Amino acid sequence: MAISVTVAVAPFGIVFGAAASTAGLSGWEAVGYSVFVFGGSSQFAAVEILSDGGAVAAALVAGLLLNVRSLAFGVIMAPALTGPRWKRAVMSQVMIDESTAVGTASDDLASRRYGYLAGGVGVFVVWNLTTIAGFWLFSGAGDLIEDLGLDVAGPAAFLALLWPRLADRRQLVVAIAGALIAVGLVPFAAPGIPILASMSAVLLARAVGPLQPSAPNEQVEGAA
Repeated sequence: MAISVTVAVAPFGIVFGAAASTAGLSGWEAVGYSVFVFGGSSQFAAVEILSDGGAVAAALVAGLLLNVRSLAFGVIMAPALTGPRWKRAVMSQVMIDESTAVGTASDDLASRRYGYLAGGVGVFVVWNLTTIAGFWLFSGAGDLIEDLGLDVAGPAAFLALLWPRLADRRQLVVAIAGALIAVGLVPFAAPGIPILASMSAVLLARAVGPLQPSAPNEQVEGAA
């Protein structure tokens, strides 16, 4: 699973590198974003604001708001990321959607930690390499990224991570409610606010029970 997630994020990194170049960032600035920020949606939000002539402060606030969701990821992964504080601090640097999704695929704490680190480190390496490739190779590509479908690679990867969880009725309701809240706020709210607001959908989880497994078929009366 970690390998598939890592491969899926590669086109997204290329798109970011190209977007950073279009926004007027230098190569070092684009790489610095991917190394030190390492948050896909927050990086895109900041670059978009800068390319539209927005202030650096506005870009920083948008990125911060989008990355607040990592606090929830930390709560989920905390039991698996054990050890001294310095070790946990280092492991937290790859606390992203993909690493958390891979980690939470297992119930065993050791397997969770391994999956989390495998997914996080893998994505970190590929994300930075593809940022460089996108910046230098696709900066003047124009509509080539859209023509190749690279602009939808990120959303497709997130959908692939989400899809297996929709078998549970509770998570299905939360996903639909969160999507409706986010989409409804996009035309009116600042970047990052719709995502934060969509997190309120988890409150519905208390009101909706998990999907119950189907009852086994009863034997036909009189059957041998």
